[in-house]
Amino acid sequence: MAKIIDAKEAVALIKDGDCLMVGGFGLVGCPLTIVNELSQSHAKDLTIISNNLGEPGKGLGVLVLQKRVRKAIGSYFTSNPDVVQANQKGELEIQLLPQGTLAEAIRAGGAGIGGFYTPTGVGTKLAEGKERKLINGKEYLFEPSLRADVALIRAFKADRLGNLIYRKSSRNFNPMMATAAATVIAEVDEIVDVGALSAEEIVTPHLFVDYLTVKGECR
Repeated sequence: MAKIIDAKEAVALIKDGDCLMVGGFGLVGCPLTIVNELSQSHAKDLTIISNNLGEPGKGLGVLVLQKRVRKAIGSYFTSNPDVVQANQKGELEIQLLPQGTLAEAIRAGGAGIGGFYTPTGVGTKLAEGKERKLINGKEYLFEPSLRADVALIRAFKADRLGNLIYRKSSRNFNPMMATAAATVIAEVDEIVDVGALSAEEIVTPHLFVDYLTVKGECR
């Protein structure tokens, strides 16, 4: 059974230097209550795996302004000019991955796969320094899988065991990230009794979820 905690308790599980996976596409599907609480903490030197780093002054963008993020791994950082500026100043290391490659690297990490070969990025700057392999006459790049110390994910509802369902496009990267971290903390709108969720609508089984916190809830 997942342990129910508030956002402050969730953030206390994050240590300096941790690698975090954070769900979301823009601000949609991002666990903003936890991220906002994280901005009030002292955790620093973080590596964040996320599609993007929020928006200017919003979500993960606040951590960028606070210079608490050491490295970001993702695919769509130009939506936040603060990220671009921090990278140009040498304050933030960026590892850019095509969006499909990012998703597959997270999925592979959750599946216990060390990496995979993909043709995406061949012939571009993204291929620099990567192992190349010819498969059936076509060139591929080796991409290692991704895992994290902590995954901060966003779901719609959870039951008290920790089974999760998602709402529309806010599902995005969250289910994959739930499989690819040592500790998984899910922010939800509502926690219901066991049996209240249909088995057919559950996307993330409870065995992947360690902690639950309710949106907007902080003691």
